[in-house]
Amino acid sequence: MLSRVADSIYWTSRYIERAEAVARFIAVNLNISMDLSTAGNQQWMPLVTTTGDDDKFSEIYGEASKRNVIEFLTFDRNNPNSILSCLINARENARSIRERISAEMWEHINRFYLMVKDVGDAEGILDDLPDFYEAVRNSGQQFSGVTDATMTHGEGWHFCQLGRFLERADKMSRILDVKYYILLPSPQHVGSAFDDLQWGALLRSASAYEMYRQRFGRIVPQNVVDFIMLDKEFPRAVLHCLTRANESLHAITGSDIEGFTNLPEQRLGQLRAEFAFTSATDIISRGLHEFIDDFQKRLNLVGESIGTTFFSLQAAA
Repeated sequence: MLSRVADSIYWTSRYIERAEAVARFIAVNLNISMDLSTAGNQQWMPLVTTTGDDDKFSEIYGEASKRNVIEFLTFDRNNPNSILSCLINARENARSIRERISAEMWEHINRFYLMVKDVGDAEGILDDLPDFYEAVRNSGQQFSGVTDATMTHGEGWHFCQLGRFLERADKMSRILDVKYYILLPSPQHVGSAFDDLQWGALLRSASAYEMYRQRFGRIVPQNVVDFIMLDKEFPRAVLHCLTRANESLHAITGSDIEGFTNLPEQRLGQLRAEFAFTSATDIISRGLHEFIDDFQKRLNLVGESIGTTFFSLQAAA
């Protein structure tokens, strides 16, 4: 497969997954804001911090009001990680390889982009936010279904899977970081009903609430960390995502999954193995935020090595 085609398939998948994830970030905050006794700007800036876009936001908006943060993360074309920017980039990548993807994939991406663009152009977006972000999440999940059902499960599909699961692993870890930054107003709330409510909202934002309750029952923070980070079977858990990404990476190269033949396989294999042999207790004792921060840096190195190895040093977002 041409590196240009592989690059476009990989990034189309990553951008769609990223758009869905940003909608999930915002949904966490919207759900929690309904239960906070004190509303204000303080609860919205950490959401920008979690996505890593502090400098860009401050440069454009300054004040971290609810309206500004939602505009920045959803519709601002100057923010390369906004939902609309992600869909613009996904659509452009898909357009350049229309002959290599199914018609259904292209049509879905186009409809997804137009839906978000039209809402952004309309007035009164703040009046109906929950339904809009639910539509974004549903469209992201539908793209995965359309892709799996209409694209031949060969090399191109594995690049699509690789992009999807690497992006999902990163963003699921960031959803937990939302808890670190936002969901705990003060230490006295630890273990309280309010704390449980917030952990439950976080699980729902990851579409993990029902599956978590089946596995663990009562909401316990350590168990939430275990489920979101280390579960082998839940399709949005970080370990599961790393496993699926690793499988697709080896399917692309045709190499033995127990070893490595290039830098991406080495880095991703080591990262996956460390997750497989750690525990929620280890993560919490190290510091949840510190663990996630280190994980995101190492995952970025995996992405960089994939670009160097497969995409001929093409610039990637």
